[in-house]
Amino acid sequence: MSELLHRIKVFVFQYQGPDPRYLLLRGAQGIESTWGPIQGNLGFGEQLEAAIQREVMDDTGILKPLDLIDLRMPQLTIVGDEEVIEWTYGLRTAPVQAPLKLDPRWADFRWTGFSQGYPLLELDLDRAAFMRLHTLLRAA
Repeated sequence: MSELLHRIKVFVFQYQGPDPRYLLLRGAQGIESTWGPIQGNLGFGEQLEAAIQREVMDDTGILKPLDLIDLRMPQLTIVGDEEVIEWTYGLRTAPVQAPLKLDPRWADFRWTGFSQGYPLLELDLDRAAFMRLHTLLRAA
């Protein structure tokens, strides 16, 4: 019997001028860490929107989410007897002036444009989601 787990990935962005700036985080795993979006688990009985707001607040201290964009890219991964479904979203926030209050599992962060952020992402699924979000924002 397999166990079904739900995870979320959230690409936080803000506008400072005409183009979006994206928040990327680097994990605190030393030289093996990679850049990526905020990510975390969906708690038992927790709604997606509540989990997204909780993860963003817990991981960065950002309290002002404005718009939530479902990227409609659920990904199923099977690892042994676990089935993991990842739900990927974009979250627009008001411009952040103060430094972020990073959770200890994150070592660093940066606000970046699309062309600088895309090569930093090592996972193909993160790159695809990043490109989809950027395309949706440019089309709006």
